[in-house]
Amino acid sequence: MKIALCVKQVPDTTNIKWTENNTMQREGVESIINPYDVYAAELALKIKESIDKDVEITAFTMGPMQASDMLRKLISLGVDNGVLISDRKFAGADTYATGKTIAAAIKTVMPDFDLIICGQFAVDGDTAQTGPSIAGNLGISQVTYVKSFEKIDKKSIVLKRELDDGIETVKASYPLLLCVLQDTFEPRRPLINGIKLASKSEIKILSADDIGLNPEDVGLKGSPTFVSRAYRNLSNHNAQKYELSVEESAELLKNKLEEYCHSEFDLKSDNSQKEANDA
Repeated sequence: MKIALCVKQVPDTTNIKWTENNTMQREGVESIINPYDVYAAELALKIKESIDKDVEITAFTMGPMQASDMLRKLISLGVDNGVLISDRKFAGADTYATGKTIAAAIKTVMPDFDLIICGQFAVDGDTAQTGPSIAGNLGISQVTYVKSFEKIDKKSIVLKRELDDGIETVKASYPLLLCVLQDTFEPRRPLINGIKLASKSEIKILSADDIGLNPEDVGLKGSPTFVSRAYRNLSNHNAQKYELSVEESAELLKNKLEEYCHSEFDLKSDNSQKEANDA
């Protein structure tokens, strides 16, 4: 079985810097693995452990050269290979262009993949569009909001999805893309042997030419959406702050709603009386 693990490097800071095109500056900014992708990696590694043989996990990320450190960290955890999709032409890509680029990279490096595993969201964008975009570009099925897997074999996998109204069990066949939610357990940490292996591992670097995409199809040029303006909200407001229990919060909300409803009722009564007097 071959698994493509898609991960993203996100800024580890609240001091976000913007480019002249209102896209987030990533080079030279201290970064971490997107938290949802940590659980995607954990799911991939658990699948590998459950099958116990013939499973190859290749991590893909798109970003500047510094993202290779993130790939090495994943290799130290048990991922087999790392692929960095890096080219100046990719800069400024929206989710549409990003999905197209990563899909082309997976087809180039791992055309016979079985599973693609992504985090459900990225904390620097929160659109949840890149995973489905990859699936759309590859023409494969997808399962989103995945919490865990129940069982797996060479033909299919049984998954648990977390929905607003409960838990859903889904059985799906390959090739397949999964978008994974965060969970309550603590993800694994690297061991010394994994760190030694990662330090010696070669990270494969792919450019736009390597994956066969035209400059017009990637990056800012290939993005149908753009950020027209970006700013930090520094406004102060007069909202009251409370430190209350759940019960006290519910009571406060109830009282506020009652006050609002009474004021609305009084206003309508005054208006009705005024209309009657005018008549």
